[in-house]
Amino acid sequence: MLSKIRKKIGSVGLMLCCLAVLAVPMMVHAQSAAPAPAPAAAAPAPAAPAAPAISSGDTAWLLTSSALVLLMTPGLAFFYGGMVRKKNVMATIMQSFFIICLISVQWVVFGYSWAFGDGTPWWGGFAWFMLNNMPVVSPLAPTIPHYAYMIFQCMFAVITPALICGGYAERVGFKGFVVFSLLWATFIYDPVAHWVWSPNGYFAHLGALDFAGGTVVHMTSGYSALALALLLGKRKGYGKDPMVAHNLPFVLLGASLLWFGWFGFNAGSACAANTLSCNAFVTTNTATAMAAISWAVIELIHKGKATTLGAASGAVAGLVAITPACGWVDLVGSIWIGALVSLFCYIAILVKIKLGYDDSLDTFGVHGIGGTFGAIATGLWAVKSVNGVDGYFAGNHPQLWIQCQTILAVGIFSFVGTVILYFLVEKTIGFKVTAKEEEEGLDMSQHGEEGYIM
Repeated sequence: MLSKIRKKIGSVGLMLCCLAVLAVPMMVHAQSAAPAPAPAAAAPAPAAPAAPAISSGDTAWLLTSSALVLLMTPGLAFFYGGMVRKKNVMATIMQSFFIICLISVQWVVFGYSWAFGDGTPWWGGFAWFMLNNMPVVSPLAPTIPHYAYMIFQCMFAVITPALICGGYAERVGFKGFVVFSLLWATFIYDPVAHWVWSPNGYFAHLGALDFAGGTVVHMTSGYSALALALLLGKRKGYGKDPMVAHNLPFVLLGASLLWFGWFGFNAGSACAANTLSCNAFVTTNTATAMAAISWAVIELIHKGKATTLGAASGAVAGLVAITPACGWVDLVGSIWIGALVSLFCYIAILVKIKLGYDDSLDTFGVHGIGGTFGAIATGLWAVKSVNGVDGYFAGNHPQLWIQCQTILAVGIFSFVGTVILYFLVEKTIGFKVTAKEEEEGLDMSQHGEEGYIM
């Protein structure tokens, strides 16, 4: 009887939370809208400013890049889905798929305004609520329509909360996952994106370098995943029962789709089809390949065998680390970044095993540590010949301190903010599944279906 009442309360709470997050901004915006003033006396109209020069080539490239970045989230679904046990494969894939739907709506309603609106150095405000009142082009992409830049950034907002799923895989209920993801995107991702990428964001003014999301995407998701892994505790049988990847072909397929889509993620962040996008493309591919090689070598030395899971993990670590740097470093820098990031991520995973916390799919070990290293590496290897800014090794020593300030702020904000959101969700509709539901598997307990019918 109590369980039925709890389920009913949970369902009502879910709807109320979701409606609140999407509807409250509408009410706030409506209340803050001032009535239109009476028309003033006619005056000579000022000369109209020249229309922005829209480039069809740049627009086509950014729309293509948007599609590539969208593909990354299904790629992540296969990557994560292959790494969990078979009783949780569909629930894990569903998390990534549903986030595409959820955040796509949140972004156009108010998320983009919060992240990229003029607002203050800390928050974008409601000026572009429902995409109204936006200028024809964004100052960040002056040769493409503003809608094109908006939808490109939407795909970043989509994949970031999906990355967190790897930290709590196999032990979170669907209703709690939906509400948490919506709240996290609103109160963690959107503000950080504004700080680092918006023209008037605090860290953008400070001079922080993050070309495509080392801090905004990977650090926020990685440190949030760590917080949830610690708060949720271990999966039943963790450390005793085998919890190996159930489908390595899925893992390799997912990693390959991520690699493919990441060219839109990184090269698309140039917002133009130009030499900078070419540099980002080449450095991304080089660092990724180098990181996969480096991981395989580390495994050969440490375990005596190079695994396919390790090679895939190394490639993803390389993609993560080069993300903030690809538009600031040259080929030499990308090779160093790819060679070193696997070492740091591999050590982080060994530390996780030693400490015994259950970051299910190593989201913190790869994205948190890889993103942190990538942000530092950007401050070390940036060269003016690529994008007008030198790093520490080229003589611009203050740049490294700027990067460290940004890393510290983003890491603390993401971790603490996630702790608050976790307790908010857990104490209302519930977040972690019961021991019985976990034992049964999330596919059946949350969705009533199986991934494999044999």
